[in-house]
Amino acid sequence: MELPPSLPIFRKIHFYNYLFLLIGLVVFLITYSSYLLPSSPSVTSLANLIWPNPETSKKNKDYDDLPPFAIGEGDKECNLFSGKWMWDEINRPLYNESECPYLLPQVTCQEYGRPDKEYLYWRWQPDCIIPRFNASLMLESLRGKRMMYVGDSLNRGQYISMICLIHKVIPNDAKSLHEVDSFTIFTAKDYNATIEFYWAPFLLESNADNPGKHRVPNRIVRKNSIDIHGKHWKGVDIMVFNTYIWWMSGLTVKILNGTFDDNIKDIVDVPTNDAYRMGMKNLLRWINQNMDPKRNRVFFTSMSPSHAWSKEWGGDQNGSCYNQKKLIDDPNYWGSDSRKSIMQVIGEEFDKSNFPIIFLNITQLSMSRRDAHTSIYKKRWGPLSPKEKANPSSYADCIHWCLPGLQDVWNELLFAKLFFP
Repeated sequence: MELPPSLPIFRKIHFYNYLFLLIGLVVFLITYSSYLLPSSPSVTSLANLIWPNPETSKKNKDYDDLPPFAIGEGDKECNLFSGKWMWDEINRPLYNESECPYLLPQVTCQEYGRPDKEYLYWRWQPDCIIPRFNASLMLESLRGKRMMYVGDSLNRGQYISMICLIHKVIPNDAKSLHEVDSFTIFTAKDYNATIEFYWAPFLLESNADNPGKHRVPNRIVRKNSIDIHGKHWKGVDIMVFNTYIWWMSGLTVKILNGTFDDNIKDIVDVPTNDAYRMGMKNLLRWINQNMDPKRNRVFFTSMSPSHAWSKEWGGDQNGSCYNQKKLIDDPNYWGSDSRKSIMQVIGEEFDKSNFPIIFLNITQLSMSRRDAHTSIYKKRWGPLSPKEKANPSSYADCIHWCLPGLQDVWNELLFAKLFFP
């Protein structure tokens, strides 16, 4: 049978269809890879990034295997830090205390007798759909790289949370954790990757820089001294900074002009906002001089709220976070411990930065979580006094957070910003 004369035209059309399809696929892969660090995951990995539907998914402790949502809602811009807390007994907690050998005794609330578990089952849901945490993808993106958390004990809690979220997909003989001076280093050997924590509560040099002996009565910060610590941060691919609570010792901060080795030390009291601004200027100078926006990612975690005075949310006049099992209902609640003037300083200084810093604004979403603190359920460094025994609320730790718990959410938001900025 003789072929129709128009067939070569159809062949050309089919050829161009395939060509356009191939070009489209290449553009798709390039588009997604631009969101990632140099080691990009497969399309299959990207398809498995999203939160499971708690009403249809089954309880599955292997978090990487949970079914996905869609990545977003069309072209809607997603503010990860605006949303609400959702009760989710199906997919929470993301791990158990017994499953993570790297948890510190300062955060293992169940081990130290916390009788309730409600705080474990809250999931943050922004006003749009977000990717779920994927440990395998996180590790693959870190292949051959360093990730470092720098700051105080709250940032250390977020660091430990990250390790607990990823370690279970690594064989026991291929992971390790050790401490050296101000460093805590988790190594994933098969990935040639490290996730590190560096103790520097002010980021600048201070008299509280010894990680084992940092409880000092009079905190002193050396002016313009970021490079003392910063020399240890060079070469890191992903940085996660925080600093706040250590600056809040009063209305002023003691600032040292000169060095700690000077025989006569020039120390002046500087208003807290001005001292903090000096710290932020130092940090931004270091970032702009040492980080490459084409290769590095920098995060800054906002102030972590504490809940030391229950009278602020209409509770007991002499109470604290102790025995709090419910969230604060008022979505606009803002405790006095979180100074909005400090948030303003951060905003003003970060706006001047040439380097794109990813701001993890966890303050407001954490403000309602009066239930999630370690309270009295943690290791203590000394015996309780009779007065403390009579009033547990008086010695409850309303600054730090139980793990698993709230700080896992902070890392989920970090993950979302890392891969879908």
